[in-house]
Amino acid sequence: YCATCDAPFFKDQKVVVIGGGDTAIEEALYLTKFAQEVTIIHRRDRLRATKILQERVFSNKKINFAWDSVVTKILGNEKVEGILVQNKKTGEEKEIPCQGVFVFVGNVPNSKFLNELIKLDQKGYILTDDNMMTSQEGIYACGDVRKKLLRQVVTACGEGATAAFAAQKYIEEIKGVSYK
Repeated sequence: YCATCDAPFFKDQKVVVIGGGDTAIEEALYLTKFAQEVTIIHRRDRLRATKILQERVFSNKKINFAWDSVVTKILGNEKVEGILVQNKKTGEEKEIPCQGVFVFVGNVPNSKFLNELIKLDQKGYILTDDNMMTSQEGIYACGDVRKKLLRQVVTACGEGATAAFAAQKYIEEIKGVSYK
């Protein structure tokens, strides 16, 4: 589910958020406006989210945690009725009743098809310069497929504008109509 889109459908219900980064914590906090209870399942013993988000989530009385845990099964036939989690350290399994599951566990760039054309980092993110040009002259990249620190809509939009402007300048230079 998408918390921003689907949270109102879970009014006064129990939901689970899987993940421990900024997106997972932001969405968990948003869900507390609607849900009766939010349980965050995280495979580690601490969150990766920013300090301010951690302070907010730890002070929210509607949020519970299952640390060092992974979801092994979503329960229910026609609809979600709960999840089964396993603690990675103890091996203990427990059932958590819930009506919704929201997954925010990272992403993998869809860039394998570019492997022979441009340089990628070891995780598959595209390497660019400050103007968004890749290792192949005339090819630009922007957004979450690019190697960068912050993956948010606002950064992708800014990179898109930079890439478009740089590509326009590149084409103008090729045509010999560049305005330097």
